[in-house]
Amino acid sequence: MEFDDNAALDTSEVQDNRGGALGGIPGGGKTVGGGVVGLLVLIASVVFGVNPGLLSSDSTTGTGAHGTGSGDLAADCRTGADANSRDDCRVVAVVDSVQAFWKQTETAAGKSYTQAPTSLFTGSVSTGCGNATSEVGPFYCSADDKVYLDLGFFDELSSKFGAKGGPFAEAYVIAHEYGHHIQDLSGTISRGSGEGRNSGSVKLELQADCYAGVWAHHATTTPDPGSGKPLITQLTQSDISLGLDAAASVGDDRIQQKYQGKVTPDTWTHGSAAQRQQWFSTGYKSGAVADCDTFA
Repeated sequence: MEFDDNAALDTSEVQDNRGGALGGIPGGGKTVGGGVVGLLVLIASVVFGVNPGLLSSDSTTGTGAHGTGSGDLAADCRTGADANSRDDCRVVAVVDSVQAFWKQTETAAGKSYTQAPTSLFTGSVSTGCGNATSEVGPFYCSADDKVYLDLGFFDELSSKFGAKGGPFAEAYVIAHEYGHHIQDLSGTISRGSGEGRNSGSVKLELQADCYAGVWAHHATTTPDPGSGKPLITQLTQSDISLGLDAAASVGDDRIQQKYQGKVTPDTWTHGSAAQRQQWFSTGYKSGAVADCDTFA
């Protein structure tokens, strides 16, 4: 995945709260999309008696060229060239691209798009849904209409979940969380409840995967509001394969098999590896929001 080196990035929709320190887990409100790392910690501590601290994020130490330390996004992330070289600037560019696409596309309910910022944090953060730690993974909070992301999760995709990683794997994660924002605007977010392979929670997550695929389908043709040219200039089949690999790595069956030694579909909340790949592929191949009705 490559960005136009000369494109101007809009950092106004990414809030840099890295370096904060608040305890707790998500409380009131609706948080969706996260829970992958939280599930990992829960399984390991309850089933195997492992200290959860051994598996939790340690994302407060990264600095340097990858941009995982706190900094001034407006100063550091000016162009697409910055997005091609820094992790935090790449997040800015992906958020710009995802929101530019949805702004020109009606939601499934035919409602216009409302901007939703991404909040970068390290360790813990205060949200409209309560205090949260990095252990819950990336998530969307409907109470304040924000996506929350600790950049350390991208390292965990490889180190804990076995994903190959890469820029588009990261973009998939971000686009998935913005899929939850679309569900919030459409009203379908209220249908995401329960556990099990046919639960509302699984259908909600798979639909967010499909919405991520829809964005990917249009990523290289979506014009940037500032320049009128696409911000993303290249998205290869290899990129898509890495996105599918990331989707599979956080499938409920993969995580359960790895950390509890067996698969229990009755407790699924996000869907299997095959389901997550299937629905991302559905959205990517058609590029149509209407094809993402996982509740049908």
